[in-house]
Amino acid sequence: MRKRKIGRKFSRESAQRKALLKSLVQSLILNEKMKTTEAKAKEARRAAEKAVTTAKKNSVSAKRQLAKLFSSQTVKKLTDELAPRYKERAGGYTRIIKLGRRRSDAARTAIIEFLK
Repeated sequence: MRKRKIGRKFSRESAQRKALLKSLVQSLILNEKMKTTEAKAKEARRAAEKAVTTAKKNSVSAKRQLAKLFSSQTVKKLTDELAPRYKERAGGYTRIIKLGRRRSDAARTAIIEFLK
C-alpha cells in the first residue's frame, strides 16, 4: 500500500529514475520549455522548483549543492537568469499545460514551461 509515499517510480530502478529526472530537469532549465508525459512533467516540476529555490539563495554553498546535481552550464543559467527572475516570487515557477493523448501509445502528454 502506498500510504503517503511521495513520487512516481516510472517502472525504473532508483538509479535510472534519478538519471531520468536529472536529465528532464536539466533540459527544462536550459530550454525553459519541454513536451513530455503528464507524470514526468509533474515530477520534473517538483525537482525544478526546488532547484530554483536553492538558486535564489545565491550563496556559494547553494551553487555547490546545485553543482552536485547539474552541469556547470545549467547551474550558471539557474543562478544568473532564472533565480533573479523569480526573486520576488514565493514559489510556483512552472506551468503545466495538458495536451491530450499521444497517438502511438495513448500516453497523456503535457508541456511544462517556466513562467515569464
